[in-house]
Amino acid sequence: MDGSLFVVNWHVYVVSVVLIVAAYIDGKQLRVPNWITFPLILSGLAFNTILAGWAGLGSGLLGMVVGLACLLPLYSVGGMGAGDVKLLAGVGAWLGWKVTFYGFAISTIVGAVMAVAMVLYRRDTKKHAANFLMIFTEWMEVKSPKKLAEIAAERKSRMLLLPYGIPICIGCIGYFLYQGMLF
Repeated sequence: MDGSLFVVNWHVYVVSVVLIVAAYIDGKQLRVPNWITFPLILSGLAFNTILAGWAGLGSGLLGMVVGLACLLPLYSVGGMGAGDVKLLAGVGAWLGWKVTFYGFAISTIVGAVMAVAMVLYRRDTKKHAANFLMIFTEWMEVKSPKKLAEIAAERKSRMLLLPYGIPICIGCIGYFLYQGMLF
């Protein structure tokens, strides 16, 4: 590894370490705690402000908003935890909107593959296919995000839950690697 790449992209390594820690905790506890997400967001905004002044703050805020916007719709209907949303917002605060969006896109694919793998591992595809159809039907028929969130909260204890911090971690770090931001 070229040492100069580490010096130039040290902030990408910081974000990667935080993503790995968040994914580990999410895998164990099914939550990404605020003590990880809020400092990630605030330090990212501070980093970009120090780096480039008001323009840097604007870039960090735009990245944060893109991170929020990518996952907020799913959170609003009870399909995702707030910690996952804030984690992606923290990536955006540090690395900007474009990296965040592409990291999100890859994490969506990783999350879908993980969900299918979890279902196949449990060997109960009929039950999970029925759950998927039930949720899809609810989304088509129930137009209120508040009502959808209430329905999701009621059935949460009976559902197979995907710790989405893991796909976020894999998707974002995968994108960092693809773009040559780490090695």
